[in-house]
Amino acid sequence: MSSFEDADTEETVTCLQMTVYHPGQLQCGMFQSIRFFNREKLPSSEVVKFGRNSNICRYTFQDKQVSRVQFSLQLFKKFNSSVLSFEIKNMSKKTNLIVDSRELGYLNKMDLPYRCMVRFGEYQFLMEKEDGESLEFFETQFILSPRSLLEENNWPPHRPIPEYGTYSLCSSQSSSPTEMDENES
Repeated sequence: MSSFEDADTEETVTCLQMTVYHPGQLQCGMFQSIRFFNREKLPSSEVVKFGRNSNICRYTFQDKQVSRVQFSLQLFKKFNSSVLSFEIKNMSKKTNLIVDSRELGYLNKMDLPYRCMVRFGEYQFLMEKEDGESLEFFETQFILSPRSLLEENNWPPHRPIPEYGTYSLCSSQSSSPTEMDENES
């Protein structure tokens, strides 16, 4: 018998592909700590956190408008199913997380659909799950979109809600409110 015949069958791995967009992504480098296009293999028991605190979060955003921990993803298996699913939980006390058209407040969670749009502030994530067989691992993959995912995928528009009523310097100028001094005309 050859070693090929004795080799273990390789299992496919569930992959969550995340296409991301922010109007200020080129000027401000908020995604600079994310490795794009590479698949990253993670243990299925890991709770994956997204936010600005690099000590807590696996994926960080270089943006003061983002909470220390913005949201988390956790893998689970439904009863009587061999398919792995993800649940998404809003970890921000300041900003609601929008999954498709559902708003999640602080500590609210829901099952992540196979394909959905996740938004907070001016951030847009198109999340698409690819099923696999492995129960031990899953993979993540990031893709940077050059244009708005809402427009590209015909999602209904939703105005971003800025934290504390102000936009960061890296927000898109076209959608930012202009603040005027009361003495200006």
